[in-house]
Amino acid sequence: MSIQSQLSTLIQLAKIDGEFAGEERSLIMMLGKANGVSEAEILNLVENPQPLPPLSTMTDEDRFEYLYNIVQLMKIDSQVYLSEIKYCEELAEKLGFKKGVISKLSSKVFTDPSITSNREALKREVMKYLN
Repeated sequence: MSIQSQLSTLIQLAKIDGEFAGEERSLIMMLGKANGVSEAEILNLVENPQPLPPLSTMTDEDRFEYLYNIVQLMKIDSQVYLSEIKYCEELAEKLGFKKGVISKLSSKVFTDPSITSNREALKREVMKYLN
């Protein structure tokens, strides 16, 4: 799975409210830099996002990481908008999950990225929502 593709998905969610700023931007920059993506490359993705890769090329781990990261991003600014929830649900369906996985994940993912949940247990729960 391409980190650029994942960052593109996160950027699209961050831009739902019309801007790419604040805690959402900081989290995306941090994730990008942690994965060897420069700030210039991330800003290029803001203007030219990459599409979601084909499901056939994604592992269950890839799908889980996509979902976990978008839910974390949705919650990071402590303001969750209906448009963000709908985007996350649509993405979940594209990844082969039932929409309900977003509310399940949302209840277990913390607003503060430094607080982590038991990812393996959470992954097992999420996989129950695969279609």
